Amino acid sequence: MKRAISILFLILILVACQKEKETLLSEGIWLAELKTMDNEILPFNFKLVKHEDGQCGIEIYNAEEVIAVDEISFKNDSVRIKFPVYEGYIAGTFSENKIEGQFIKESLDRVVPFEATFGVQERFRNSKASTKNVSGIWETIFEKGTEDEYVAKGIFAQDGDKVTGTFRTTTGDYRYLDGVVSGDSLKISAFDGAHAFVFTASVTDSIMNGVFYSGNHSKEVFEAKRNEVFELPSADSLTFLKEGFDKLAFSFPDATGKLVSLEDDKFNNKVVLVQIMGSWCPNCLDESKFYVDYLKKNPDLDIEIVALAFEYAKTKEGAFKSIKRLKDRIGIDYPILLAQFGTSDKALAQEKLPMLNHVLSYPTTIFIDKKGAVRKIHTGFNGPATGEKFIEFKKEFEGFVKELLAE
Repeated sequence: MKRAISILFLILILVACQKEKETLLSEGIWLAELKTMDNEILPFNFKLVKHEDGQCGIEIYNAEEVIAVDEISFKNDSVRIKFPVYEGYIAGTFSENKIEGQFIKESLDRVVPFEATFGVQERFRNSKASTKNVSGIWETIFEKGTEDEYVAKGIFAQDGDKVTGTFRTTTGDYRYLDGVVSGDSLKISAFDGAHAFVFTASVTDSIMNGVFYSGNHSKEVFEAKRNEVFELPSADSLTFLKEGFDKLAFSFPDATGKLVSLEDDKFNNKVVLVQIMGSWCPNCLDESKFYVDYLKKNPDLDIEIVALAFEYAKTKEGAFKSIKRLKDRIGIDYPILLAQFGTSDKALAQEKLPMLNHVLSYPTTIFIDKKGAVRKIHTGFNGPATGEKFIEFKKEFEGFVKELLAE
């Protein structure tokens, strides 16, 4: 009996120690740093909070964006932080004021070294007072002179040394960028659990020359010049039906294995939006949130949305798991079909939809009228980080859908 009591007492001590360990991380502001290529550091801030039930949560900050993370688990001195919607996670070891580990995306075999320090509020440490102001519009070219060249529109606001803004491209935006001008150097970054971006550039009054790092797997050189009237090509002109095709057609499975196509009765005589997307894609998440909100505010509209998911998860089961996670986290009621798994390659995606000239961007939305005709194809999505452009998009979207419904 005494032996049983001793064992029970030991178990209680171990459980108590485990609980103590689980609450060891300091509550408050942390600075996280990812190590990208060229030894460049990608920083972001987060706040660790402890709830009344003893569970920990994190708020990640990028300019105006706040990302709530509620899936944090502990085991001894190990911690695992899983981000909402996306498959990426941080795994590491911790002490009271330090976390060391890796940011991992298993489907892409990507691992980025990670470190976080408690009590540091400066996103970019050891910065100097700014000698330049980058506020305004910047006409930007990435990878100039190569086959990968593309244009972008830099939109920035500077207050003292602090800079916020984004780069808009023909395929979407580069999230809520947040950083500083240190002397004559621009340093801005964003981390959302899916993509890890850092931009560095030398700045004159009218020119930028810099490098864009995405995690530790991608590096692009860019140059920019001030141009307050610069505009990107219309997002409605980039993707279209090829000659010889007059309709969109597909047949892809839903989570039950049922094949769904536009010939199904539920789509007959209705306005239909076909969303080309991926559960891994932040711009797709922004667009999906917009659609969820639009449908909630307009429950009586005779409109259907169907999404075609192009997933990089290595298995069909993994792809549908990611799709379900997306649907559950943001409340998507419309069907998401699995168009492709194992890769998000756009050339392969175009093979699945051969009537399109190309799949240029995730997301892309195809507007179909009540007669089944394709009326517009909108490439990319400019989300809340683009400010006025997002407001402009919402007005155009609502107006065009209203026109289609009235026909």
